[in-house]
Amino acid sequence: MPVVTVQQGKQPTERKRELVALITEAFVKAYGMPPEAVQVWIHEVAPESWGKAGRLTADA
Repeated sequence: MPVVTVQQGKQPTERKRELVALITEAFVKAYGMPPEAVQVWIHEVAPESWGKAGRLTADA
């Protein structure tokens, strides 16, 4: 059973629903497995806990 972990900034619930559905669909198509076998974990990270290009995203 695959477990997909997504690390991202905060997103609206509806966008997360769509993301989970699309990731699940990709595994169903690629591996021919039932959707029930796919787990997607979303970890939302606050801007002050994430950096890019040497800076916190909260400072961008």
